[in-house]
Amino acid sequence: MKVNDIIEKCGFKVLNLGESPDREISAPYCCDLLSIAMGKMPADSAWVTVMGNINTLAVATLADASCIILAEGSRLDEAALQKAKDQGITVLMTELPIFDAALKIYQGQHA
Repeated sequence: MKVNDIIEKCGFKVLNLGESPDREISAPYCCDLLSIAMGKMPADSAWVTVMGNINTLAVATLADASCIILAEGSRLDEAALQKAKDQGITVLMTELPIFDAALKIYQGQHA
């Protein structure tokens, strides 16, 4: 499953499409503690979190995430959104709870 696929199949809103919409997703990953996400998130993950700040973008880059999905209506502030655009990071959002958003991705991968 690719980033474009989860946009289409899961109905996530695009905040920034980024440079790699054709990038493969290895698995959904849920974590709101940035230090744990930085050390444990597998590469190519679709990272589902409520942390919508500039540090989230840095962790996603360091962990080599395919995309960030902001759950529960979380959004990036203007500075973080501009940084995502400048760095080509894909950021999506949904009103769904974290678990439900990750489950949609997982089900799409295993359909």
